[in-house]
Amino acid sequence: MATPSNTSKKRLVFIFVVVLIIIFALIIRLGYIQIVTGEELKKGALEQWTKGIEIKAKRGVIYDRNGKKLAISVSSYTVWASPADIEEPKKTAKAVAEVLDMDEEIIFGKITKEQRTEKIKQWITKEEANELRKLGLPGIEIVDDNKRFYPYEDFASYIIGFTNIDSDGLYGIEKTYDKYLSGTPGRWIKTTDAGGKQMPYDGERVFEAEDGLNVVLTIDETIQHFAEKAALESLITNKAKNVSVLVMEPNTGDILAMATLPQYNPNNPREPLDEVTKKQWDDLPSEELKKKWYDMWRNFAINDAYEPGSTFKTIVAAAAIEENIADINTNFYCNGFIRDIPGALLKCSRWYNPHGAQTLKEGMENSCNVVFVNLGRKLGKEKLYKYIKGFGFGETTGIELTGEQAGIIPVNTDVIKEVNLATMSYGHGIAVTPIQLINAVSAIGNGGNLMKPRLVSRLIDDEGNIVFTNEPEIKRQVISKSTSDTMLEMMEAVVSNGTGTNAYVPGYKVAGKTGTAQKIIDGKYAPGKYIGSFIAVAPATDPKIAVLVIVDEPSGIYYGGSIAAPVAGKVIEETLSYLEVKPQFTEEEKEQFENIEEVPDVRNKTIGEAGRKLTELGFKYTTETDYITEKSKIIEQFPLPGTKVSKGSIIDLYLDEDFKNAEKIIMPNLKGKSRDDVIRVLDGLSLKYQFKGEGAVIKQNPEPGVEVDINSNVEVEFSNIEG
Repeated sequence: MATPSNTSKKRLVFIFVVVLIIIFALIIRLGYIQIVTGEELKKGALEQWTKGIEIKAKRGVIYDRNGKKLAISVSSYTVWASPADIEEPKKTAKAVAEVLDMDEEIIFGKITKEQRTEKIKQWITKEEANELRKLGLPGIEIVDDNKRFYPYEDFASYIIGFTNIDSDGLYGIEKTYDKYLSGTPGRWIKTTDAGGKQMPYDGERVFEAEDGLNVVLTIDETIQHFAEKAALESLITNKAKNVSVLVMEPNTGDILAMATLPQYNPNNPREPLDEVTKKQWDDLPSEELKKKWYDMWRNFAINDAYEPGSTFKTIVAAAAIEENIADINTNFYCNGFIRDIPGALLKCSRWYNPHGAQTLKEGMENSCNVVFVNLGRKLGKEKLYKYIKGFGFGETTGIELTGEQAGIIPVNTDVIKEVNLATMSYGHGIAVTPIQLINAVSAIGNGGNLMKPRLVSRLIDDEGNIVFTNEPEIKRQVISKSTSDTMLEMMEAVVSNGTGTNAYVPGYKVAGKTGTAQKIIDGKYAPGKYIGSFIAVAPATDPKIAVLVIVDEPSGIYYGGSIAAPVAGKVIEETLSYLEVKPQFTEEEKEQFENIEEVPDVRNKTIGEAGRKLTELGFKYTTETDYITEKSKIIEQFPLPGTKVSKGSIIDLYLDEDFKNAEKIIMPNLKGKSRDDVIRVLDGLSLKYQFKGEGAVIKQNPEPGVEVDINSNVEVEFSNIEG
């Protein structure tokens, strides 16, 4: 046998070493795979072998403060397909289409996709689910699901909000508390082969979903109904753009009601409730349609700012009293004008018949601009600005809703000129949100504490256990208890003796303030567009509620004391009665009820003639307008002639100038009036007219609130038409 050569030996050694290196490398690689990446690879393999279908968690319930369900999740079903398990796609598509009333081609496209799972249809009925199950179609699975449902439909829609088809919160409390309401989804896991077909005996597993928590609101469903009913009546009566009614508990900051009309139905949030509007939206481009949706969902109470007008005088008065600048008996004099501001001439609402000498209390009753301009001057811009900020204006309140605005106030005192200080003192040149205003006035009513408004009180589980409590939060003390008491006394006089008498509620002392302001649109005051408002706390002796009513762009009459105060009075009366706050009649009230007087007819008289007649009979009167001349005539009044009211009540007088704007006239509402009344009104406005029929007006052209030229012709149709 030949001896191996050195070359052969070297080759064998080399091969042996190479083999050892390869084996060693493989051992290292195997160890790395097994030890370092083993779990990750195992997970990847399992993912390839398994397919999972999401099981939706049941979304939490939204309750009112008394446990009434305002938003719930109802049982529903979702159809899923596993394309790899479907043996006869055409036959399956046809069968599913017949049960679900869907297009067969659409279903065929879904079940032939190269996907492990594909959703066919969400939220089918129980009957449809049972029928599909009976068919036993391979690859078609029905999974339990939940659908969001709002049992009260459009009730409190701006508070509750809505969800999308996957039950994700998109708006309102549904959005801000989505992470608590939504819960944790589960999974239905199955093992499959390389072709995606389910393997037998695979140990199918279901990981149950964890249901969401339930949200308890501060809203009281009954008080919300009171607010929405009153807002709807006002919306219809005044033909307004919108009406907002807010009710707050001053001591806690709890929102008891927040009504903004018109509303929408969260069950169908992209469809307007009005059929006419719905038809108008049918052919709109997608971008314009989206804008309409956002406008419809816009909550005026927190998303919009407006000039508060005379309601803001409560803030100015509170600041002056707190700073010892004035007290309830401080004397002022109104001669109808403020003339000493360079480049400006400011008027009182009763410049034609000045208030004369009056105390601060009387100035509040009369809503005298001259008094509050002088009060603002005494305060000075630094102190007034301090209280504007202190009461929460210029910042968001922190309420649990999206899109809250901060309002508009001067950026600092440097930009506040003398005329700005004057106009801000009676609520012009500053913009606030409704939620800011009611929160500020609640601070006046509760002893001086500015609260953080609260819409959610707590989160609870399905057994009723409290998981989280949202405690009332005092942001800061703005005024003292003594200033608060003084303010309530003055504001109560506004309702008992001043411009807010239409909010008077027998047996309850209501402290309030009226406001009327011209709207600003695109940076300019819009002719003929106003906001009438009224803010109140009641009872004044121990405030349980604060109420704010805002009527945006009413047609015709727009004074806050006439259109907003009655709404507030109604809500206050119903709410205090519901809360079992017992009325307490004073001796003066008892005498007042016994001293009833019939309202005279002062229509078609000049302002001077009407004023003398009303004064002789013991009535007070107001016009709340700047457009007055000596020849101004009364074309309407409230209460109407023949109405029995307490002697000393205020009669609202509406002048022909109220409806005029340069060479334009705002058409008054003639509906329901007699022929003689229509002639009197139209003659007072120097309009031509054409009548058809007799009786009461049922139709007019132009419609109420429309701007027309002075020489326009008005067509009026009455209830009884011959022919």
